[in-house]
Amino acid sequence: MRVLLHGSELSAATASAALAWVGHQVDWLLHESAPWPVLSNVDWLRREPELMTHIEQALESGTLRIIDAVEQADTPEVVWLALSPDQRQSGYDLLQHPLFQTHSGAVLINNSTFPVGETERLHVLMGDQHSSVALPDTLEEGRAWASFTRPLRWLLGCDDATGEQVTRELLRAFNRRSEVFQRMPCRAAELTKLAINGMLATRISYMNEIAGLADTLGVDVEHVRQGMGADTRIGFEYLYPGCGFGGPNFSRDLMRLADVQSASGRYSALLEQVMDINEQKKETLFRKLWSFFEGDLAGKTIAIWGAAFKPGTARIDHAPVLTLLEALWAQGANVQLHDPAATPALRALVGQRNDLTTFEQDPYLACEGADALMLVTEWKTYWNPDWHRLASLLSAKLVLDGRNIYDPAFVASCGLRYRGIGRRADPTTL
Repeated sequence: MRVLLHGSELSAATASAALAWVGHQVDWLLHESAPWPVLSNVDWLRREPELMTHIEQALESGTLRIIDAVEQADTPEVVWLALSPDQRQSGYDLLQHPLFQTHSGAVLINNSTFPVGETERLHVLMGDQHSSVALPDTLEEGRAWASFTRPLRWLLGCDDATGEQVTRELLRAFNRRSEVFQRMPCRAAELTKLAINGMLATRISYMNEIAGLADTLGVDVEHVRQGMGADTRIGFEYLYPGCGFGGPNFSRDLMRLADVQSASGRYSALLEQVMDINEQKKETLFRKLWSFFEGDLAGKTIAIWGAAFKPGTARIDHAPVLTLLEALWAQGANVQLHDPAATPALRALVGQRNDLTTFEQDPYLACEGADALMLVTEWKTYWNPDWHRLASLLSAKLVLDGRNIYDPAFVASCGLRYRGIGRRADPTTL
């Protein structure tokens, strides 16, 4: 099929490469905010596993073309929008192009992170001679290629048979199991995407609340987590307490869901609490550090492992580390931070600072001369450190585990002091 794809988001890059990979002819119209010379060099794209390789292969084979204007595109059978909420006008402008007034029969696939009901509004702009489909973005950063080409599900929102038929054919190479597609009306698909992320965020925040209560009561939250997860009505997914979640899509979807509630005249106290708990949890490691040093953090050097909002990505959007850094700097602490991917994004955001040193290669360099270590992002390289080496590097021998990936008793047996999120190295002490 001939596809005109518009956007510069991760979803646009992934769809462009994947559709071209399976034989579709894709004309990729980048958003003006990120032309190819800029986009091709951003860390979050270059570090996404497999993606740049497939983009380059598709460009070389000719199944993917990067264009600067609609006029350069072949007459499309499919128009795929993958834009962020603040780029809606760009989508409006594209769909009102004279091309779609003279050419009928194109199918609009809205893969953008737009408000509920936007696919219907876009359809009106494009005209009734075309079909429209809502295909909410369900990519997972850090494994975008895998989640697109081997999807667990597609939320397919469509109100006519033509849109469904064309979309199924377009994505047939990635849908060998019929149950991958979950068809429903457009608005239902858009709301379902937000509802899923709202539920996941609620589980995380609830578990973080339980971890705080476990801390107060002298209970190891790991026992509680295992007991809850063993109940088949609950399960283990997204039941891990930590120092808060972030990311461009997860946080944005929560805000969009809250906006939908507000616009409909319904106030959601639950969503407000979920977001408030998450912001408070981003301060948890700082509060534990403050308590350990009895408020005297001026001049202390704190090592941090991990800046990205999740392993496998270079992005720091709404990442817990940002809240943590501001709190540490406000108290006069110096930070030595290691992250294998996200330090360029962090430097771009905070600039050059005398109280921040960053490392990308050896994580132990961040610990040299440090008083304590904070684990913020659970990159695999951090899971099994040389504990005796850490004990020799950290003057206060303090490890604060923001993701509960370590065994408290084992860490303590190596001569270190352990603080986790509701975890306990010694059940007899707080």
